[in-house]
Amino acid sequence: MKSPLNPLMNRRSWLTQTGAGFGALALLDLLAADAGAGVAGNGPAKSVIQLFMYGGPSQVDTFDPKPELQARNGEAFPSSERIRPFFGAPGPLLASPFSFAQHGQSGAWVSELFPELAKVVDDVAFIKSMHADSNNHAPALFEMNTGQIRPGSPCLGTWVQYGLGTSNQNLPGFVVMCDDEGGPIGGAANWSAGYLPGSNAGMVMRSHGEPILNLSRHAPQSPERVQADRTLLEAINHDHLANHAGEPELETRIKSYELAFRMQSEAPEAVDISRESAETRSLYGLDNPVTASFGRRLLMARRLAERGVRFIQVYSGSGGNFDNRNWDAHNDLIKNHRRHAAATDKPVAALMVDLKRRGLLDQTLVLWGGEFGRLPISQAKIGRDHNPHGFTVWMAGGGIKGGVSVGATDDFGYRATVDPYHINDWHATILHLLGIDHLALTYPHEGRNKRLTDVGGRLITGVLKSPSRTSG
Repeated sequence: MKSPLNPLMNRRSWLTQTGAGFGALALLDLLAADAGAGVAGNGPAKSVIQLFMYGGPSQVDTFDPKPELQARNGEAFPSSERIRPFFGAPGPLLASPFSFAQHGQSGAWVSELFPELAKVVDDVAFIKSMHADSNNHAPALFEMNTGQIRPGSPCLGTWVQYGLGTSNQNLPGFVVMCDDEGGPIGGAANWSAGYLPGSNAGMVMRSHGEPILNLSRHAPQSPERVQADRTLLEAINHDHLANHAGEPELETRIKSYELAFRMQSEAPEAVDISRESAETRSLYGLDNPVTASFGRRLLMARRLAERGVRFIQVYSGSGGNFDNRNWDAHNDLIKNHRRHAAATDKPVAALMVDLKRRGLLDQTLVLWGGEFGRLPISQAKIGRDHNPHGFTVWMAGGGIKGGVSVGATDDFGYRATVDPYHINDWHATILHLLGIDHLALTYPHEGRNKRLTDVGGRLITGVLKSPSRTSG
């Protein structure tokens, strides 16, 4: 459409060059909210809830039992391949101290650590051949979140928000909830927008106290006063932007202010779990101090997903090494994994049950896993070191074929040997389930069109209900 003021100027140019360019901001905001980056977005999943088991759960102690490892406990690792642990000298083979049993119609193997998850295991698809590129927490976290082992790249949730836009303009499209004891190594770089527009970065919510800091007004004000404040702020922003046209950080900040204003009306209700029934709160374990913290966050995650938030990432575990605050079981595998499994098992199973009974599981993709797994040899007698060469993750919900298991590690659970899948493949599959072709979701940066999956990525078709379209 040509501008009536200048027949050579189209509408977008006119919006950019008038009103200090603020009209273009409004247009971009509407376009982003409506269609994101223009990708299809017609997949079975509409939202993602990622359960991030920070620190690295042990695959051979959770979902990948190894009879050979049990039989050869205490022996040297029987391979010409030398294991290189992250800390110290390699010890002998360490059998799992936990028992396993088959569950559900699928006969999936589940450790005694997860009795509640075992009841819903037929909705789960296990990927037992994941591998990554770093055995160091921070780079491994960055890779699991961004596809790159170094900080500075956009994370998965950011790409989803950028690609699809938001389906609820009164709530953020990407929410992060850290452990009550703190966040993971690397901090905000794990939910950063990187080189994508900053408005797509994750917003941190707390599960206790004020969920979103500085959102609530500390003194009641009339609607007229609130609107007057907003009008004044918009005028100041317009004036400031006129002198700093094209500044992406300023544009992001203005958008964040506008989102914050809209959130004041809807966000408090969205995260108010007191509105849930006593039965639901008990289902998530809120009546038990062991499960209450993680359960509260998962109940909040369900409420956000059903209100259209695209991506919710929930962390189990915090802090650094050797302090038992995360799944990093260097010293005492039994104490560590019992603690974190007890805190998460009931809430995770509750999330699955709750989503399913509300008719939301088919459109909500649930992800579970850490940044890597653990070695089959011992460290400090009853601990395990980091292992990025073969580990287990699982998926459930939107578009996932439950009751299946794909890939395998060797007889000792050290290296992925059957259908190994890289984190690029994990990311490509997640995007596919949201209706996004990972090859098409790109952003120009540093002279080339970059994407989440870099130069890799293939679909893990064995876990898909409809694996008709492949890419990569």
